[in-house]
Amino acid sequence: MFFEFGIKDVIDILLVAVVLYYIYRLMKESRSLNVFMGILVFVVLWLVVSQVLQMKLLGSILDKFVSVGVIVLVILFQDEIRKFLYNLGAHQRMRSFRRFLSLGDKKHDSQKLKQIIMPIVMSCMSMSKKKVGALIVIQRATPLDDIVATGESLDASINQRLIENLFFKNSPLHDGAMIIADGRIKAAGCILPVSHDLSIPKELGLRHRAALGITHESDCIAIVVSEETGGISVAIHSDFQLRLTAEKLESILTQEMA
Repeated sequence: MFFEFGIKDVIDILLVAVVLYYIYRLMKESRSLNVFMGILVFVVLWLVVSQVLQMKLLGSILDKFVSVGVIVLVILFQDEIRKFLYNLGAHQRMRSFRRFLSLGDKKHDSQKLKQIIMPIVMSCMSMSKKKVGALIVIQRATPLDDIVATGESLDASINQRLIENLFFKNSPLHDGAMIIADGRIKAAGCILPVSHDLSIPKELGLRHRAALGITHESDCIAIVVSEETGGISVAIHSDFQLRLTAEKLESILTQEMA
């Protein structure tokens, strides 16, 4: 019986390897790799003591630690678990399934969509020429109410002059993020979660890290205007598109918001 090895065993081993690999990647990105390695060492020690050596007393003590440890891990790594589940739900097939379920929802017609996109594009180009830093987040399916609550509520119509005034260097709200939802400017001066992804180029600043951070947790579109270079970037699905022209920015927004 010990030497019986079938296709189910191969699948079992492969699934465990995949799970461990994704946990490893997740911990590496969140700079918790040492904690992950410590947990692996503890699990191996527990298996050796309780299953191989069959030490009853020490094994029972470790069993208690394992039973409580699951709850402790959920508390300690709630952000990483949330990110993992979001990334799982944000997979392309999942997005296609959600679009299928929402076929009956109302959609922006092209004219209304243009009225939303063009002021954003024009203001970004204007701020780019003046090297005025900006961070604009456009909500999509995932609500951003918790982010809106961190800033100043506005609920204003989208227009180029207002956007530029809010990000003007002497404005009290210029350092935070602007949140756009349902065709309205919902809030400004909002605080975003910062990404600690080590793959982000070092020349990109805190605004870019904040833009990437919010796309880790939602399906929003984050637009960044660099204060140092004037370059325009877009973060979508935890990925950056850098050095965009007005035409490219408009194309991206039209495609993603349609």
